[in-house]
Amino acid sequence: MQLDELKGIGPRRAKEFAKLGISTTEELIRYYPRTYLDMTNRVSIREVAHNDMALIACKLVYVEPIKTRGKFKTVRALLEQGRDNFTAVWFNQPYVAEKLREGEYLFYGRVQNYYDRISLVNPTFERLDGNNRLKGLVPVYPLKGGIPQWLVRDGVAKALAVETPVSLVPAPLAAKYKLSPLGEAFRKIHLPATQREMQDAAERLAVEEYFQLIAAFKLIKGDRTEARTNRYTVTEREVADFEKRFPFTFTKGQQAAVRSIYDNVHSPQRMNRLLQGDVGSGKTAVALTGIFMAVRSGYQAVYLSPTEVLAAQNFAVLQRAFPDYRVGYLAGASSAKEKREIKEALARGEIDILCGTHAVLQADVQFCRLAFCVCDEQHRFGVAQRNSLSEKGENLDVLVMSATPIPRTLSLIFYGDLDVTTIPDKPADRVPVSTAVIPPRKYDDMFGWIRQEIRRGRQAYFVCPKIEDDDGQATSAEELYEKLRTQLPEIRFGLLHGKMREREKDATMSAFKAKKIDALVATTVIEVGVDVPDATVMVIYDADRFGLSQLHQLRGRVGRGADKSYCFLLTETDSETAKERLNILKSTTDGFELAEKDLEMRGSGDFLGTRQSGKFLVGIKNLRYTTNAIFTAKKLVDEAFERNLDAARIRAAAMEKYESLKDVVLN
Repeated sequence: MQLDELKGIGPRRAKEFAKLGISTTEELIRYYPRTYLDMTNRVSIREVAHNDMALIACKLVYVEPIKTRGKFKTVRALLEQGRDNFTAVWFNQPYVAEKLREGEYLFYGRVQNYYDRISLVNPTFERLDGNNRLKGLVPVYPLKGGIPQWLVRDGVAKALAVETPVSLVPAPLAAKYKLSPLGEAFRKIHLPATQREMQDAAERLAVEEYFQLIAAFKLIKGDRTEARTNRYTVTEREVADFEKRFPFTFTKGQQAAVRSIYDNVHSPQRMNRLLQGDVGSGKTAVALTGIFMAVRSGYQAVYLSPTEVLAAQNFAVLQRAFPDYRVGYLAGASSAKEKREIKEALARGEIDILCGTHAVLQADVQFCRLAFCVCDEQHRFGVAQRNSLSEKGENLDVLVMSATPIPRTLSLIFYGDLDVTTIPDKPADRVPVSTAVIPPRKYDDMFGWIRQEIRRGRQAYFVCPKIEDDDGQATSAEELYEKLRTQLPEIRFGLLHGKMREREKDATMSAFKAKKIDALVATTVIEVGVDVPDATVMVIYDADRFGLSQLHQLRGRVGRGADKSYCFLLTETDSETAKERLNILKSTTDGFELAEKDLEMRGSGDFLGTRQSGKFLVGIKNLRYTTNAIFTAKKLVDEAFERNLDAARIRAAAMEKYESLKDVVLN
């Protein structure tokens, strides 16, 4: 049913819901709360730790005139709770000022406490008066524009009355696994009587979503066993001689990985393999050895990188490793003439190894005898992109690599179409990176120490969670760049973030590698692959806002050379959970251990968030569910396919939703 047909909504309110991407009653009941207010859990503002979320009952005394600074607008209100005075502030939400009036309110938001100056940042709010009926657990929805919480709650209640959701899980399996009715789960996720009801509903809805997703995985990926077409002639002796080109001895893990690839390319089936290893485990050397097996056998190979910064770096590595072979480079920033010449030479077979970015995937890039593909940092590429690359040759051998350790349990599900090879060890000469959590009172000491490191010829990274100062809740790269240049004028700073043009990024990274820049202020664009041996210091602002695996990846950008390296985690939170997570990172450098711990602490709902899983999991990102929901969905899908239960209906529903979202990724 269209939303404007729902009683009490109408065309005007339907336009408000359209701002949230909601136009039907089905979409509305699938718009899950991002949190819940426990109306019995109101607290005193003085009891709340810095950076924690809280529900505050208070009096609104005054709303200040809107302040404008550049393109940003700020609304500030003065609040009272007993004898305590504090403020609420909203960034880039000028419409809030029109909704606030003097009187009693409930505010829910993040509390910040700087030198006894307490404020609530971007809080949601509810007017408290005689007509207020909020009781028990009250859903709080993510909002845009001026649409209020009460309107969404009212709309959801009406939509639940007219919608009868039908489960995609075949009835015999739903009964066997004792799944509750889908309609009941929708009602309890929006209107839970208890925390347990809400959690059970989230698990049931997650099972439903993952059932459809994993079914699409199966249909998109198909049968992974394909007969080999390309015949490799490379010998074990030749592979061993190639390994001697590297200035280090392969670890046992690297040797085992090379053996897996060698056996694979000499087997009757083509290779479709995931190579995962921790930061600094030597995956690139293994991949280059695989490429050698192909070119030594007379075939072409391609090395695909997710960014031009990383592609340019890998191109230089390939040129050094293969001086007796012809290596080409193709990226979006290449000139029209360069692209034309590379494509023509490639088609004639005059290039043995092509290194490039997504530009390699274009239809007019044709190979002569392509046999071996490497996808570096594979979580930036998905099934559709890997498949389009595979179509450029006949039954290609594909090696996808990930430096992001994936919990073993999840890799079994999401990489079920790949053979998984893990490099568990690191080179013996790799010096561990020392990690420390730095409170605000120690910042000046840290800066003094960094000055000394840079005077010694070392370099540093300063990483922020975002690019621009759009909400005041986290340090931005642009803000920090200007601040540090003033605070540390003797240090040459550069700025790097995802909104810069590729040529600007390349120029900045080239200057950093050439030591024309001492310190790089960046977002997580430097998270993977960037290799600067003289960079020995990593400073991460608002470290509590990152996941453990992401922090580990950032830490891996230093410690690439022979010198001792350091990682400083800056945080201003008093949250015990955040402190526990950062102390775990401080205590171990094992990426796989951290990945499992991250999954355990944050839950799969966060681990498989928007970035990690593409657009298709956005709908359930607010649900809090365990990995058991994913495993249950996997069992249901396998059994449904094996028993051929409702096959046509499952195929139609899964492909209707996911056919245009084949870029399935996991970080």
